[in-house]
Amino acid sequence: MTDETGTHPKFDEEAMRWLPDVMRFALSLTRDRSEAEDLVQDTYLTAQRSWQQFQAGTDAKAWLFTIARHRFYRLDQRADRQVATDSPELESLAAAAYTMQHGMTLTDEFERRDMREAVRRSMYALPAVYREVAVLVDWHDQTYESVAQILGVPIGTVRSRLFRARRMLQEELTAYAEDLGIARRSTPLGAPQV
Repeated sequence: MTDETGTHPKFDEEAMRWLPDVMRFALSLTRDRSEAEDLVQDTYLTAQRSWQQFQAGTDAKAWLFTIARHRFYRLDQRADRQVATDSPELESLAAAAYTMQHGMTLTDEFERRDMREAVRRSMYALPAVYREVAVLVDWHDQTYESVAQILGVPIGTVRSRLFRARRMLQEELTAYAEDLGIARRSTPLGAPQV
């Protein structure tokens, strides 16, 4: 049902409150403010046109993220850029070795410095398949189940991509910390430490 202005009152109540979150998600996809604004506009236009398909009581934010993602890939014809993930077991071993090599004190150092801009740049530099999972889980607090539904992939794929994304971010931010001098430069395995 629409009012005299042609809008759905329930749409304004349910969907419009997520506008800032959808904008941040669109920015993470496009990495360009102007393109993100266009994507948000297209997302909300699509959502309003198909509002009758929205099931009351479900997560409107996740529904909007799904529309935004689909519109992004459809409009920019980027769906063929999906990358196959490597073995989660090998990734887990590599991340554990990397963490042990750099020690656990990096966490304390990262917390002492304002890393917000470095994290944002590193997140936006991730390949799209990893970035969208990390943004949805870590920035928008979506559950693995919700992200699997938004992306249309199995939950195991969500976990694998999130693990890879976090590992890539860890490597990038460790290098950043080393450049700042707040972390010791790593030496190749087996090389003598000076």
